[in-house]
Amino acid sequence: MPLNSPTPDRAAGCLYVVATPIGHLEDITLRAIRTLQQVDLIAAEDTRHTRRLLAAHHIQNQLISYHEHNEQQRTTELIERLASGTAIALVSDAGTPTVSDPGYRLVAAAAARGIPIIPIPGVSAAITALSAAGLPTDSFTFVGFPLRKKAKRLQQLQQLAVVAQTLIFYQSPRRVLAFLAEVKEAFGDRPAVLARELTKLHEEFLRGPLTGIIELLGQRPEIKGECTLIVGGAQAVEPTRQDLDKAIADALAQSDRPLSELAKDLARRLGVPRKEIYDKALALKAGCKC
Repeated sequence: MPLNSPTPDRAAGCLYVVATPIGHLEDITLRAIRTLQQVDLIAAEDTRHTRRLLAAHHIQNQLISYHEHNEQQRTTELIERLASGTAIALVSDAGTPTVSDPGYRLVAAAAARGIPIIPIPGVSAAITALSAAGLPTDSFTFVGFPLRKKAKRLQQLQQLAVVAQTLIFYQSPRRVLAFLAEVKEAFGDRPAVLARELTKLHEEFLRGPLTGIIELLGQRPEIKGECTLIVGGAQAVEPTRQDLDKAIADALAQSDRPLSELAKDLARRLGVPRKEIYDKALALKAGCKC
C-alpha cells in the first residue's frame, strides 16, 4: 500500500524536525525511523545519546552535535549545508525538538531562508502527561521550565496564578519539591498531577492536591527522573465592587503606566470587561465615587 505522504522520502535541502522517544525506545514512528535512515545528516543535542537510539533501531548515519552551547555557530553552518542541498534531521535527547529543547534558532533561520521544514511528529512529555493526568484538557497553557532566578520565577507564578487553563511545567528532580512549595504559595492548594519517569520502567503519576504531593515527595530520601507537573487552572471568582475598586486603586498607585495598559492587565487578571475597568479607573483618578 503506498504511503499517504505529501513529501518524498528524502528531499534535498529539507530540514526534518524529528520527535524521538522520551524513555521507551519503541515510542518512535515508522516515519521517524525511515527519515533518520535516509537523511544526509542528523543534528543531535547529544550525539552519544542519539547514537544509542540509532543502534537500537539498526540505523547508521552521520551525526553532528547541535546543543545550547554551540547553537548559534552551528545554525549558520547547518543553514549553508541545507541551502546547498543537504537533507538534515534535527533531534533532541528526548521528545519533540524546540519544545523546551534546542532547535528554535535553526528552524527560524531555515524559515527565513525559505528552506522547507518538515515536522515528523511523535512523543512530547507535556502531551503524554496531560493525556493521563485527569485534569481538563480542552484548554491548557504550556509553561515548560520555569525561570531560574527565584525573584523572576515567583513573579512568573504570580502572573500565572490567574490563568484559567490547566498549566504544564517541566522541572528537574533536584528542584521539584521546592518548586511545588512555590506553586502552592502562589496558586493555593489546587488539584495537580506530578508525572515522573514517563514511559520508563518506574513511571509514576502522583495525583491530588499540591499539599498531598508535597507530603509524599517529602518522605522520600531522593527524587529521580525528569518531572512534568500539571496544575489545575484558576477558578473564576466574581470580584465584589469593593474588591474591584481596591484592585484598581492599588494598580493606579503602584504604576505610572498608561491607563489603557493597566485596564487591559486588570481585566485579564480579574475577569472583568476592560471598558468597565477603564471607566472605573478614570473615575477614581478624577476623585469621583461611582
